[in-house]
Amino acid sequence: MMSLFWIVIRQLAEIEAMATSKKVIPREEWEKKLNDVKIRKEDMNKLVMNFLVTEGYVDAAEKFQMESGTEHIDLATITDRMAVKKAVQCGNVEDAIEKVNDLNPEILDTNPQLFFHLQQQRFIELIRNGKVEEALEFAQEELAPRGEENQSFLEELERTVALLAFEDVSNCPVGGLLDISQRLKTASEVNAAILTSQSREKGWWISFLFLLFLVCSYPKLPNLLKMLLWAQNQLDEKAVYPRINDLSTAMLEDPAV
Repeated sequence: MMSLFWIVIRQLAEIEAMATSKKVIPREEWEKKLNDVKIRKEDMNKLVMNFLVTEGYVDAAEKFQMESGTEHIDLATITDRMAVKKAVQCGNVEDAIEKVNDLNPEILDTNPQLFFHLQQQRFIELIRNGKVEEALEFAQEELAPRGEENQSFLEELERTVALLAFEDVSNCPVGGLLDISQRLKTASEVNAAILTSQSREKGWWISFLFLLFLVCSYPKLPNLLKMLLWAQNQLDEKAVYPRINDLSTAMLEDPAV
């Protein structure tokens, strides 16, 4: 996948100055370019481990670590982190906040944006459950003071409180806040904050190894796939070549010429 991405980028650069007619790249030439790019197995292993650890696949990460000989990462912390993430995804925000504080109270103390987003999600869950009066009281006591301190928080708060103005919140302009995607967004933010905190708690050399896997605290593999699709779409405008249409198989398919 990584080699194909760089091949596509290089090919784009090569034909940028060519005529407007599309260049036809035969399969044999394309496969040769792929084979010329060397990706170290260690780098591929780190990429896989990054995905498993960041997404919380404890058993798979432990087995892969043993089989691949990848540098040791403390997998015991994954379970607690995933419990927090799952709580947010299920709408149990109060439980999630308690679990985060049990792990490390400084995570929320030093990250006001994250704490605001958790409180915002808690407000959304109250509305989802039809607890309008409780939601209104919660907004006044917990969210309004934070909105007064931060302009960006205030804008988000105004948008969220707008949910109270509609009887049918599912079809209102801000109804997207009630989508599962909003929970997932907040859960990912919490997950990233815990990962960052855990890396800082370790000794400097363990922390360094840990960060090699968890740079930006998000899995790299999905982003690489998105980059590959983007690069192929760019090259489609300039050339005809064997491309990957099904990411699940990663098989090259000959173009229809």
